[in-house]
Amino acid sequence: MMLESVLIANRGEIARRILRTCRKLGVRTIAVYSKSEANALHVEEADVAYPLGGLTPAESYLRLDKLLDVAKQSGVQSVHPGYGFLSENAEFAKACAEAGLVFIGPTPEVITAVGRKDEAKHLMAAAGVPVVPGYHGDVQEAEALLAEAERIGWPVLIKAVAGGGGKGMRVVESADAFADALQVAQREASAAFGDGRVLLERYVANPRHIEVQLLADQHGNTLHLFERECSLQRRHQKVWEEAPSAFVDDDLRERITAAAVAAGKAVGYTNAGTVEFLVGPDREFYFMEMNTRLQVEHPVTEMITGLDLVEWQLRIAAGEELLVTQEQVGCCGHAIEVRLYAEQPERGFLPSTGVLERLEFPETEARIESGVREGDAV
Repeated sequence: MMLESVLIANRGEIARRILRTCRKLGVRTIAVYSKSEANALHVEEADVAYPLGGLTPAESYLRLDKLLDVAKQSGVQSVHPGYGFLSENAEFAKACAEAGLVFIGPTPEVITAVGRKDEAKHLMAAAGVPVVPGYHGDVQEAEALLAEAERIGWPVLIKAVAGGGGKGMRVVESADAFADALQVAQREASAAFGDGRVLLERYVANPRHIEVQLLADQHGNTLHLFERECSLQRRHQKVWEEAPSAFVDDDLRERITAAAVAAGKAVGYTNAGTVEFLVGPDREFYFMEMNTRLQVEHPVTEMITGLDLVEWQLRIAAGEELLVTQEQVGCCGHAIEVRLYAEQPERGFLPSTGVLERLEFPETEARIESGVREGDAV
């Protein structure tokens, strides 16, 4: 039975994307907004919208208490976290369950299990999923980490245990440069994530970034929806995604999708999720991380499979069983997604804020996902 109502605990592009599917299915929608977004598109398009107060995300969209208050006031049945913000926050997922709300995503236990890169790699290795050779232990002293780096072999990649987006990440070519790079990585990790711990991995040169979309219901069925390639990045942020990957041949596709399904089953995954891999020029691949949410680039997967991922998120959360088998999931055509950024070219393409004085989208058959319009502020 389909969910009757959904609180969308997010804003902008992803909130509008969820709203679109909810309208199609006749699901009542509740939006939320900060003081600076009272006139936003997602607020207009929802059936009802509640203010969270505050001007910043920390004062609004990241406040568990405020979101749960809105859920109580509105009498909503479920919560969709979108992406970013609290989408991979196990505490939020647990709080929703304790409040009697259906959290549209995996269980808090799964979010916790794969949320830390070191623990996730241990789980994947135990499940037979290839992982990059490295060190994922608790010892964090510089001398011990240097010894582990020597064991792994240069170059080595230092990564924040709780990290993402390139923060707390450094490539080190030799032992002489290790100590300084470690200090910088730990300092960045502490500032960005409140956790200065790091792990070490063998650096894979010239890798491809290939990820596999999963859908898993509450009845033990797990499907892959083929792969996406997200190799074209700037400052570790994706700018171009495509599905399927032109680099992936049939043999690699069979191996990497099987590994992704094994990864999902190993952690008891439910709902939509993505398993990300590094793939070397030799087409050997290694588990990188698992994202326990819908991703910005999900539309390219929808375009080649014809499946509405948000619809299946809602259906799975409502307890429905997947109606298609792996053999019935087709891959037709090729889809490319590019992201439009507000940036300052004269300052090294740093992010730019302000009013969108001019914003026009082409009148083509291209799919456009946007949370803003001309006159809105970024």
